[in-house]
Amino acid sequence: MAAPIGPYTPVVRAGDWVIVSGQLGLRDGSIVEGGVKAQTTQAMTNLQNHLMTVGAKLSDVVKTLCFLTDMDTFATFNEAYVAGFGSHRPARSTIGVASLPANGAVEIEAWVYLPAVKASKPAKQTTTKRSAPRRKR
Repeated sequence: MAAPIGPYTPVVRAGDWVIVSGQLGLRDGSIVEGGVKAQTTQAMTNLQNHLMTVGAKLSDVVKTLCFLTDMDTFATFNEAYVAGFGSHRPARSTIGVASLPANGAVEIEAWVYLPAVKASKPAKQTTTKRSAPRRKR
């Protein structure tokens, strides 16, 4: 994977959460040609590659935050986004912005809930015998 284009960490684990920084349609350090559709497809590929580094997959994503420089491209973006996620539908916000790094048209950030440690079986409850109250003689 390519190095980040800024001073940030691409993937961070915070307890049971994995956060993937916004992914652009970058390949080999440049924005891919083909407009919003191609950039969204590449951003999804980049997202998937980062998820794999922590043992997660796109179906583990619970929330995305998406940015578009032109909201008129929303339908095209949506088609590529749906193609990337298949039948999985994480919660999503899509925001129109004035510009993105590297002159990108699309950026996708993702949040994944991925428990760091599997919950162990609950301990067996033991019953304790209670002694009968002492009787006075």
